[in-house]
Amino acid sequence: MKITELEPRGIWGRFYDITRVPRPSKREEKIVAFIEKFAQDNNLQYKKDQCGNIVISKAASKGCENRKTIVLQSHMDMVCEKNASTKHDFDNDPIEAIIDGEWVKANGTTLGADDGIGVAAELAILVDDTFEHGPIECLFTVDEETGLTGAENIADGFFTGKTLLNLDSEDEGEVYVGCAGGCSTNVEFAIETEPVRDRVLNLKVAITGLQGGHSGGDIHLGRGNANKIMARFIKLAQEECGMRLSSFDGGNLRNAIAREANITAVVPFAERENVRILMNNFAADIEEELKVTDPGFHMSMETTDEIGSVLTIELQRRLVNALLACPHGVIEMSHDIPDLVETSTNLASVKMNGDVISVCTSQRSSVESAKRYVQQMVASVFELAGAKVDCCEGYPGWKPNMDSQILRLSQESYKRLFGKDVKVKAIHAGLECGLFLEKYPGLDMISFGPTLRGVHSPDEKVEVKTVKMFWDYLIDIISHFDEK
Repeated sequence: MKITELEPRGIWGRFYDITRVPRPSKREEKIVAFIEKFAQDNNLQYKKDQCGNIVISKAASKGCENRKTIVLQSHMDMVCEKNASTKHDFDNDPIEAIIDGEWVKANGTTLGADDGIGVAAELAILVDDTFEHGPIECLFTVDEETGLTGAENIADGFFTGKTLLNLDSEDEGEVYVGCAGGCSTNVEFAIETEPVRDRVLNLKVAITGLQGGHSGGDIHLGRGNANKIMARFIKLAQEECGMRLSSFDGGNLRNAIAREANITAVVPFAERENVRILMNNFAADIEEELKVTDPGFHMSMETTDEIGSVLTIELQRRLVNALLACPHGVIEMSHDIPDLVETSTNLASVKMNGDVISVCTSQRSSVESAKRYVQQMVASVFELAGAKVDCCEGYPGWKPNMDSQILRLSQESYKRLFGKDVKVKAIHAGLECGLFLEKYPGLDMISFGPTLRGVHSPDEKVEVKTVKMFWDYLIDIISHFDEK
């Protein structure tokens, strides 16, 4: 079966079309052009701002002209992650989406259902005339994944509705009414090197097989962070075998848990057997630590081409000690909402670029003061290590409104459709809703979506049966919005 043959065909057909259009964050020109053409081809009024955000308007059904306008919102960009063995150009190649049992996933890359399935739902709504509805505005934003700059720079009055449905959540049967705010802390070490003079063994060490995942939604699951694990190994091998580091490449995106890390390094030739034994024992220890939460962990070592220079021992110690000391994971659980992570931080990436070593971290919290505190915590570690630290201001959280009218409607709708109560939650991941609320005070919002797993990683997948439930739910809410 093809993806376009799945039900409901309207949303799956639009989703397939979207997978053919490259749309990395900050490089959304092709998907912006695609959505503009969609509006033109279907004679729909639309406008675009300087950022590339788009609003497409759909007139009310006959007899529903006096209803209030409802806004549907999703983001156009996607996280671009792939397995090391996968050849894929995210700027030019389509996503190879495949059906895998009860799920749709991609072949070795992120799928882009975050938030392509929301975009697809909006496009399908715009051309579906089988249900009654009031005026609809479909808002498509850019750059949600790497800065929320589309939502941050949206102009007052760009959309007119006072009620918004954010279609960027990942658990069917749950409605979200709040989210964490976030920020990033970026670090640079000036590279200092010295030549390799002694007879050495040139090595490449790789960590693969970790699940990674969303730095908000998955941070509490205890998955391995490749950067932290590699720093542990370097520290151990430095002390036991005299390892000297030449390069470090770990993780990729600010909002993804690091799945892979690679280093090149040298050890004295006399330590060639000891370092292999050390790595095997270390890998066995990590496998034991992660056997429940991240059982796919794998570590390998092989000889490589001659390495001419290494970091100075003083820089190596400062870098490795800082990576080890840098907090990662859950810092505090909420005392107000059961099982909700309140504050967390993610050691996202370590890269050597030109004459600097760049370290990217991200922090999240539903409490603004706690967000600032954990950012200070991370910054202090790297300042003590002599690095240059840049603390980014970030974006606000979204405070829950339990008296929301659209929340009540969504609860009634879910009970009517599925015979059970929808779960009302807040989410530790960042959503654009907090930024919309800054520009549009009083905006009434909820967020929901089908079930996605493995987002921000090549394991990303969307559960087929929940897409139909999501679609039916969306149609029902719109149909009953502002009924007289």
